[in-house]
Amino acid sequence: MRAEIEQIPDVVANFLTQSAGTLSAAAATLREKNPSVVLTVARGSSDHACAYLKYAIELTLGLPVASIGPSIASIYGRDLKLDRAAAIAISQSGKSPDIVGMAQSARRSGATLIGITNTAASPLAEASDFTIDLHAGLEKSVAATKTFATSIVAGLALLAEWSGDKDLGAAVHALPESLAKAVACDWSELVTALDGHNALYVLGRGPGWAIANEAALKFKETCNIQAESYSAAEVMHGPVAIVTPGYPVLGLAARDAAEASVADMAHKLAGQGALAFLTSERPGAAKALPFAATGHPITDPLALIVSFYGFVEALSRHRGLNPDVPPALKKVTETI
Repeated sequence: MRAEIEQIPDVVANFLTQSAGTLSAAAATLREKNPSVVLTVARGSSDHACAYLKYAIELTLGLPVASIGPSIASIYGRDLKLDRAAAIAISQSGKSPDIVGMAQSARRSGATLIGITNTAASPLAEASDFTIDLHAGLEKSVAATKTFATSIVAGLALLAEWSGDKDLGAAVHALPESLAKAVACDWSELVTALDGHNALYVLGRGPGWAIANEAALKFKETCNIQAESYSAAEVMHGPVAIVTPGYPVLGLAARDAAEASVADMAHKLAGQGALAFLTSERPGAAKALPFAATGHPITDPLALIVSFYGFVEALSRHRGLNPDVPPALKKVTETI
């Protein structure tokens, strides 16, 4: 897992070079089709990547984005009315039956289907109008890291081409350097701070909330910690009741319009006795963690998860676990 985390900057750079032609062709088709809605199809970490792209597309293009439950096709056998839709399906293996089934249904129902996968010769690729190959190489660790990060880069690169947003495009192409800085961020203080704790909250907002979802999953997968992710706005609607003195909270604040919201909540909870850490320089009671800024609000949250990955791998080993082979999990999950 650690080796694959360190590969992320180079994998992203290679992807941006290798997939440029497919990204341009897919973006040209999306501009021509001019969809009125975008749909996403994924599970697990890939679904967190889709949640990130939901915010990015809505903020950049003003198009609504909805996640479709794969069981609509795979279990319930229903096709949807998607003739004015674009669909993005993400699967590292490209062969989970429910993802492939929903992707096939979406295309059959008229959607322009973009498949994002690390396996170009896969059923998902066969079902797609355009297949965006991550070119990430073999990922051996059960916990996805380089494929997750590159899936988001793939969606953002497509979005930059589709929208013609030159600032976003420049930020995406600068990501290899930004993510190298993110890998180097030292969160070791948080490793020992979590000694004796087996539950915590991860807070984010906007694209940062999608990153909080991914972080919470990785706490569960690699560290056996019952982590729950919440929007910094949502945590006050009930979940705050269990934040007793010493309860750990990780606030993943990016350099975007939601930074103040996430920071203020982390500081508020720290003021009430929580053991709160925060990726922001906004002053307050929570302890600051270092971060690598990317210079663009849409790409900034991605750097946070790369820094987090290095930390959570170290935390797993600190707790006497092996993050590469979590118990009861396997690399390819094929659900129906």
